[in-house]
Amino acid sequence: MQAAVVDVTREEVRDGIAGDDFVLIDVREPQEFAAGHIPGSLSMPLSAFDPADLAAFAGRRIVFSCAAGVRSIHALMMAQAAGLAVNEHYRGGFRDWVMAGEPVER
Repeated sequence: MQAAVVDVTREEVRDGIAGDDFVLIDVREPQEFAAGHIPGSLSMPLSAFDPADLAAFAGRRIVFSCAAGVRSIHALMMAQAAGLAVNEHYRGGFRDWVMAGEPVER
């Protein structure tokens, strides 16, 4: 049985990346990430995504992000199918972040 999907807001992402227990996983492709990403996010492209790689973040709150919330759902479903207890993604993704005028790292 899959857990419910929880949409995390921009404010929650902003607050979360300031803390130590939050990991924002950006599943966009490497060229997209290199062109600009949310500061503090980690790149794990969906095309090569392996839920086993999330073991490095055990005990931390994992939130997926992409451009607009589609690929992050796919990564979330893959993680859940692998038996991981993760259920959060940034629904608006990088587009929402940029449109709100938040800082971007390159």
